[in-house]
Amino acid sequence: MYFNHSDTVWNRFPGLTALVLVLQGVRAAELQNDALNSTFTRVSQLLEQGPESELPSIRAWRQAYSQMGMKPTQYRCAVEALLRRFRKDGYLPGFHPLIDTLNAESMQAAIPIAAFDCIHISGGITVRPADGTEIYRTFQGEVEHPTEDEIVFADEANHAHSRRWVFRQGAQSVVSKESDTVLVVAEALHERAYEDLEALHERITIRAAELGVEVLKEGMLTQHSRRFEFVPELCK
Repeated sequence: MYFNHSDTVWNRFPGLTALVLVLQGVRAAELQNDALNSTFTRVSQLLEQGPESELPSIRAWRQAYSQMGMKPTQYRCAVEALLRRFRKDGYLPGFHPLIDTLNAESMQAAIPIAAFDCIHISGGITVRPADGTEIYRTFQGEVEHPTEDEIVFADEANHAHSRRWVFRQGAQSVVSKESDTVLVVAEALHERAYEDLEALHERITIRAAELGVEVLKEGMLTQHSRRFEFVPELCK
């Protein structure tokens, strides 16, 4: 199994950097009471410094969406949407121990993080422009077809596991209480992307240990190292 970006994506966004991890034992993950409070405190402090749209990492995603011909205020990257919700409500509703943890770390880093149940990925994922035939399943049970040239996370069965790159994930590979092996991807485009992703990697590794989850493999993708591979048998 693999994760990579197409040459078209690299050519359009040469500053892209991606952190990729495979986590196992997610089914048994347990989140301790108040485990995320310190992270939420740091997120609140971050938001006190100014609007989330002015953070360098989010500005870079806004520029990317403009470059793709989309209005950044209409299609906000996932972490900007999380930060806006947290600023308004002061909390995020709980969903799943791993996802709650990743959402908190995503907000603290101001970097979008995606998580996919490996058992529902066919072959591997390539981040690429859509041709319009891909199948995207919404959380309402509907089927959509991405717009041609829209960047999606696509597998070998032509399932789109996201729409508009880091805007919204789909229901096809959502992490649930039944999930055990999960592919985690964090992508950044700003100047300090590599350094910030290294710091995020360290925090996720610590959080995974606290949850009782094993990090099976990790890697950093750049212009010079574009493909991440792991053993399909690990996905169970």
